[in-house]
Amino acid sequence: MIQSRLEAKQRTRFFCRVLGPYEAIVTLIIAIRLPVLDHVAGDLFENAALPWMLGAMMLAMGLVVIAFHQYWYSVTAVLVSLFGWFVALRGLGLMAFPSAIQEGATDATSSPGLLLAFRIFFLLLTAMGLWLTYVGWVAAKPVDNSSGPPAKSASMSHGGNH
Repeated sequence: MIQSRLEAKQRTRFFCRVLGPYEAIVTLIIAIRLPVLDHVAGDLFENAALPWMLGAMMLAMGLVVIAFHQYWYSVTAVLVSLFGWFVALRGLGLMAFPSAIQEGATDATSSPGLLLAFRIFFLLLTAMGLWLTYVGWVAAKPVDNSSGPPAKSASMSHGGNH
């Protein structure tokens, strides 16, 4: 069954309300604390079960977005859908190739150039999270314009102002 454009916009808005604040907060903290996160990553990878469990949760959350948000009608909808794919693939990578993820994290914090590049990357993700937050919580709610002009209000149909 094909969903209406209004339903798609409402679903995108819902995902923006959840993913936007999460992405803005988490990526900003990562950008700020990136130099010390090498120790956190080291602690994570000391126990082989932790990356696997984290990867499994990321895969599941990414699949939830993929399953319930298959929309590509606007830039915002594309960002939400791509985020789901990114999280799912990142979780799969963490489960299947934890040592490669660990090496990447170590490399990112050991080189000043890479550290700057990753900070810029995470700040761009913060901006994306702020945009999704705006769309989800501040922007006008989607309305269905396909059914013709809006109905007259009760005050207008009873002779004007009372």
